[in-house]
Amino acid sequence: MTSLLVLGGVLVAVLLGWTAPAHATGERLVDDYRSVYGTPGVAAAVINGSSVETIVRGRDGDGNAVTARTRFRIASMSKSMTAAAIMLLVDRDRISLDDPLVKVLPDFRMADPRFTGITVRQILSHTSGLSNSTNNEYVFPPPRSAQEIVAGLADKTLAADPGTRSEYHNTNYSIAARIVEVVSGKSFDAFLHAELFTPLGMTGTSSTLGCSDRAEGLPSGYEVVLGVAVAAPEMPGMCVGNGGVISTLDDMVRWLRFNQGTFGADLLSAGSLAELHTVQPKAGGYALGWQSRPVAADAPPSVIGHGGTLATWTGDMVFSPKTGVAALVLTNSGGDPGLLSTNLLAERIGAPATPMSNPLTVVNAVLLGLTVGMAALLVTAVVRARRWASRRRAARRPRLVLRLVPLALVTVLGAVLPTLIWGAFSFQYWIVTAWLLPLLALFCLTCCVLGAVALGRRLRCFRRAGQATFAPVRPATSSADLGSVQ
Repeated sequence: MTSLLVLGGVLVAVLLGWTAPAHATGERLVDDYRSVYGTPGVAAAVINGSSVETIVRGRDGDGNAVTARTRFRIASMSKSMTAAAIMLLVDRDRISLDDPLVKVLPDFRMADPRFTGITVRQILSHTSGLSNSTNNEYVFPPPRSAQEIVAGLADKTLAADPGTRSEYHNTNYSIAARIVEVVSGKSFDAFLHAELFTPLGMTGTSSTLGCSDRAEGLPSGYEVVLGVAVAAPEMPGMCVGNGGVISTLDDMVRWLRFNQGTFGADLLSAGSLAELHTVQPKAGGYALGWQSRPVAADAPPSVIGHGGTLATWTGDMVFSPKTGVAALVLTNSGGDPGLLSTNLLAERIGAPATPMSNPLTVVNAVLLGLTVGMAALLVTAVVRARRWASRRRAARRPRLVLRLVPLALVTVLGAVLPTLIWGAFSFQYWIVTAWLLPLLALFCLTCCVLGAVALGRRLRCFRRAGQATFAPVRPATSSADLGSVQ
């Protein structure tokens, strides 16, 4: 009986992954990462053959300790699941990767005749020609469904001929989600749940349409600025198909093992699984929901992975097809989890680790200094506006205008800078900046508001000073005059 129990335990370990104590090096890498990025909570795992080593640190948005069953938004790591859903339909001969979109989505239209040449493969490899330059993905309020996203392309154009160049564009995967809905007759979430999550035993995994939609058991993520972490809601956005999955460390370990071909082998054909990880033509290293990338910056691509980034959640997963070693990182704040997952994998295969540093630490420190300095200058300008106006009462108008130009430029800069740093002019980028770079938004708000106040105050004081200078002087009344009046 004892031998049977031992044998049973070995079989379970091989099939589902044996959880072993974490290596001290892995723990140190996770702790160093949290120290560098100020990350409140991290759940990480390293898969090596039949063993799975987990490292959990910190707290979730409700203040509870992070565990292997804590739910995280996995952001763009969701794309690997959307691509797998498409491959399930391919395996069932419902569609082909090289089918034109107009064949599988008869209602798909664009204001560009080239749209008829877009294929399912090009959607999954980001070579469709869709671009943020012609299809702004940061509109507010965001679309609420895959159907609405596809319908919104009717008046959009392509930035390149389909299949000629790569540009990472989330809308591609929202279109893929719509393909799943139309071909299967199920909602995208229902299809994922029935055809992927349930067969793989991913009981803590689900998906939402919007990036900020509430979900059962999902705590909030965090904004971290200069080491200070504040629980915050996620930025609204369209996440269906491209970033809406919520999962746990335990479930994501199952997902990685499935993609390694060591778990759930009967769910997808070996050929389709291999296709998901194969770099596509003109795709710049992108496969289908996965990317080929190096272990170190100066090394050739040798591993397959995909990261995910939202305003308050980040994560990354990576595996080596040759060695079978894989690493997974889920965090509840911003940062660079791809660096941590790659270092965890590198440590196991004997490759050098990449030093960790957070460039936003310097950026945020500079922005804070600029904000304080600008606020001091502009408040001083407001307080001394009357003195400034009295000294310039006799100034000619052209010279006066020149003296007001710096304040006007500061005000305009504060208003438009958040709309320009993302590559296109749109005041909706103020919302993006507020979530992703809050200190930049604070600096711009300081420039815009205090600059306008200082400018208005100077003009008002100058106008009053001018009125005082040119007001008619009434002659003094003598006692003789008073007597004559009497």
